[in-house]
Amino acid sequence: MVNPINAAAAYANTAARTNGPGLAPRDGASFGDVLEQTAKDAIGTMKNSEKMSAMAAVGQADLTDVVQAVTNAEITLQTVTTVRDKVLNAYQEILRMPI
Repeated sequence: MVNPINAAAAYANTAARTNGPGLAPRDGASFGDVLEQTAKDAIGTMKNSEKMSAMAAVGQADLTDVVQAVTNAEITLQTVTTVRDKVLNAYQEILRMPI
């Protein structure tokens, strides 16, 4: 199985080499920056769900808020898993390409 960290590092190394003669400078956020921010957002959603669940266990949270937080965490986890699977599949396809 392909390690997603190695796949991201390989992409970053390739992206770093795109600055050179004849190549236009890149504007805006890089793929790595977008990926990092998305991962941070996903982690924040999961932590919020855990916090709301803990608050509900001691009677300090509204049930509607807890259900919404847990649902958001479930959707986030499904999305992250799907994106991870797609990235790994694409990486494996690239590895199978003839040189």
